[in-house]
Amino acid sequence: MSLSTIMIRGARENNLRGVDLDLPKRKLVVFAGVSGSGKSSLVFDTIAAEAQRQINSTFTAFAQTFLPSYGRPDADLIANLSAVVIVDQKRLFGGPRSTVGTITDIGDWLRMLWSRGVSPSIGYANAFSFNDPAGMCPECGGLGEAKIIDMAELVDESKSLREGPFKHPDFLPGKWPYRIFADSGLFDLDVPVEQYSARERHLFFDAKPGEVEMANPDALMKTFEGIVSRFRRSYLSKDADALKGKSKEAFDRIVTRGTCIDCGGTRYNETVRGATLEGLSIPDAFAMQVSDLADRIEGWKLKDLDGPKSEIVTQLRRLVDLGLGYLSLDRATSSLSGGESQRIKMVRHLGATLNDMLYVFDEPTTGLHPRDVHRLDDMLLALRDKGNTVLVVEHDPEVMAIADHIVEIGPGAGKSGGTVVFEGTYADLTRADTRTGSALRRDGSSIREPRTATGWVSIVDANTHNLRNVSVDIPLGIMTAVTGVAGSGKSSLIHGHLQDAAPDAVIIDQAPIRGSRRSSPATYTGLLEHIRAHFAKRTGKPASLFSPNSDGACPDCQGSGVIFTDLGFTDPVTSMCETCQGRRFRSGAIKYTVDGISIADVFEMSVDDAVGFFEVKKIRDILSRCVDVGLGYLSLGQNLSSLSGGERQRLKLATELVGSSPILVLDEPTTGLHPSDVANLIALLSGMVDEGRTVIVIEHNLDVVAAADWVIDLGPDGGHDGGQVVFTGTVAALVESPTHTGTYLKKTLGG
Repeated sequence: MSLSTIMIRGARENNLRGVDLDLPKRKLVVFAGVSGSGKSSLVFDTIAAEAQRQINSTFTAFAQTFLPSYGRPDADLIANLSAVVIVDQKRLFGGPRSTVGTITDIGDWLRMLWSRGVSPSIGYANAFSFNDPAGMCPECGGLGEAKIIDMAELVDESKSLREGPFKHPDFLPGKWPYRIFADSGLFDLDVPVEQYSARERHLFFDAKPGEVEMANPDALMKTFEGIVSRFRRSYLSKDADALKGKSKEAFDRIVTRGTCIDCGGTRYNETVRGATLEGLSIPDAFAMQVSDLADRIEGWKLKDLDGPKSEIVTQLRRLVDLGLGYLSLDRATSSLSGGESQRIKMVRHLGATLNDMLYVFDEPTTGLHPRDVHRLDDMLLALRDKGNTVLVVEHDPEVMAIADHIVEIGPGAGKSGGTVVFEGTYADLTRADTRTGSALRRDGSSIREPRTATGWVSIVDANTHNLRNVSVDIPLGIMTAVTGVAGSGKSSLIHGHLQDAAPDAVIIDQAPIRGSRRSSPATYTGLLEHIRAHFAKRTGKPASLFSPNSDGACPDCQGSGVIFTDLGFTDPVTSMCETCQGRRFRSGAIKYTVDGISIADVFEMSVDDAVGFFEVKKIRDILSRCVDVGLGYLSLGQNLSSLSGGERQRLKLATELVGSSPILVLDEPTTGLHPSDVANLIALLSGMVDEGRTVIVIEHNLDVVAAADWVIDLGPDGGHDGGQVVFTGTVAALVESPTHTGTYLKKTLGG
């Protein structure tokens, strides 16, 4: 057994078909293949998961309770693994206090530098933290925003306690927060709140916990607290973006959010705001664009503090090198895209002197303009050159070109994939008879005759984030590509202003689809409703019998197909339900079939298979839309949480294909798409335009840009160097322009 290779034998995770591989260590290995072919199943669910599982198993059971839980992958042998670092595209949501500065640790270095460099000193490093009482603004608690309660939306004072005066769903009659008031004995249950005495009003609205004792000794709750005090403590102190459903709707109705007047949104108290180092305060440092902050600090002469100063500059430069120089350290992590999140995670690894590690990346070019891909290439090569093994799942040919070794999984997706169809160098791949090889040999896109706009929508004086009072006309009835380097203002322009100008526009993004762990493509698209009705009609049984969320559910797993076992001292263990063998349905539902197929069989079908089985028009129409957006390989019963951002967006698009929305906006819909599938997406979007709809695509993919009728290019760069429209017009005119997009598009078109 050679220690210079990672050995995989008999990998069968998800759709993998007993894959055998020997991957060279201390090399850059790229995994290619169409969407759904099994790349992630091999790299993340098999190799990375096993490496992480083995590392975690070396810790005590108590320590493992704080670590992610990884099951043993389905494979005969996985040998010669190194300690793994997984850099994926999971978004850095964090809480309301999580920023680029806190997530990268640059903020910690800055606080240490200021605490030692400021004269006179105002305290240790925690005094410069907006998350510590010593440094935070006392008015907003270090959140930087004021939250004002609309009392009329919280309490209907014309009602008595018996009638239920609270307008928030958590305080409705019968719920325990309501019982605190109703059972307190402090108020007449039949007197409207507006008729309370001054003391009663104070208690009802503002009493602090323990300020007054319950007058009713039999009250279930022993501590009374006024509604405003409780609402502030329970809701205003938490991340409102994490709320869902009715609670989220109620919060948005009751609470108005704006910049904290006391601290101006900086989050810091007056003492910290007044403490400067080389004329710069720490809140001003956090607010600066990263590239500018690096330039500013690099010129300082701090003698004994030059060490930490150099570390700060180095880390800031790494952000710039990764194409994130336009960000500021006070940028909330919840506002970062998946691609930005992944590159933020890279920063902490670039300076590591560890070697013989295993680094795993998931499409790291996501969100990068073609101009910036070479920076990512340099970073991947630098990690490899330190003696590390770098595994990259990627579609971008520029990344494939620098790889030492390429593995293509295929030949198709889902059940048609899961095998190794190519191993070798990039030069070999360009000659290979595979989907990726064919795509690499394809000639560049050609400029076609653009359609003529049927009208225009005007955005006037847009100034969200870095936009500089941008005014632009967006054509109707054709396809428009909105492009530009990362941070140039594309999303700010469209997401922030289009719906004000065109309220009927529908924006389809990559945000997670809301739903439970039972949600699937069948439930999200509305397909299950029609399938249940079809099975009910053919079998004469009630439709509810054919739902895993109703009468048809397996009694032991309640229709989820898995059993969650809480072990107390470690993460819950998820195992397949032995009663239904993971099929979700009870035997009484599975025994009824249509043309020899049970409802459980349907849930295990791929979209492509289901198209061949069902003849009902309503069912076929939905399935065909899923195929059209490139999701034919998905299983109907697959959990939505397992879908990538690009797959989620395309699933949303499938539901809109027969909708009536005249204007559709897509945000980087090629994310996760193989080059051979991009052409299918372009054809789909063009078909929607031919039907009379307006399509606006925020996109870096140059094939999509080339296929557009009109292009709006923002820039010239990111951050404060962007925020301007640098080009509007046809593709033919764009390739003659000096913008970054025009320059790279001209190369792609062979100009």
